[in-house]
Amino acid sequence: MADVTSWPSISKHGLLSTTALLDLFEINGNQRQAIESCHRPLSVEITHPKHGTAVIRDQIPMRESALRKCLQGCSPQQWYEFLNRKVFFWVTEERVQTLLKARAYRSNDHLVITVNSSQLLAQHGERTLLSPINSGSTIYRPVQRSLSTFKTLVEYPYAERRKLRGTAHAIAETAIDYSVPNLTAFVERVERRRGDRVLETIYPKKR
Repeated sequence: MADVTSWPSISKHGLLSTTALLDLFEINGNQRQAIESCHRPLSVEITHPKHGTAVIRDQIPMRESALRKCLQGCSPQQWYEFLNRKVFFWVTEERVQTLLKARAYRSNDHLVITVNSSQLLAQHGERTLLSPINSGSTIYRPVQRSLSTFKTLVEYPYAERRKLRGTAHAIAETAIDYSVPNLTAFVERVERRRGDRVLETIYPKKR
């Protein structure tokens, strides 16, 4: 799920983490600190003379007061910087719908990109981490979390999680480090959505 204007940039540069996007746009100093190392209550627009404009999405579901209570072994700044270096994928349509229908987002259009996960992991599995929780949310009784919440594909206790939570809830997030530059190789569908409605199919184009 990405900003509704982002497909031209994603199709050209791939899916970039916040850190990778800041690198590409050559954002440094105080502006970078505020985006990458602190909580973002609002989406941030950045510009570059060559690359144009990009939108870095907000972190509305992550409230720092609650984060401080559930975070272990690292500071909020370290947590923000860790997450901002990752590209995240929801693993079920249910989780996508939950975010699309959230109060902060349900009135706006969003870009939803569906990828072939087996092909994606075949190429990027060594840089992939799995999380049993929504790492970017601290609302609704936030659970404890740390950098070790994320596990590699080999380390992740999938069988145990599936037994406890069922297949649909065994994994909450897939995170790939820094970027997926060849994302278009794995894309099956790109849609503009609002809430539970598909407003436009951007890819593949209808004949």
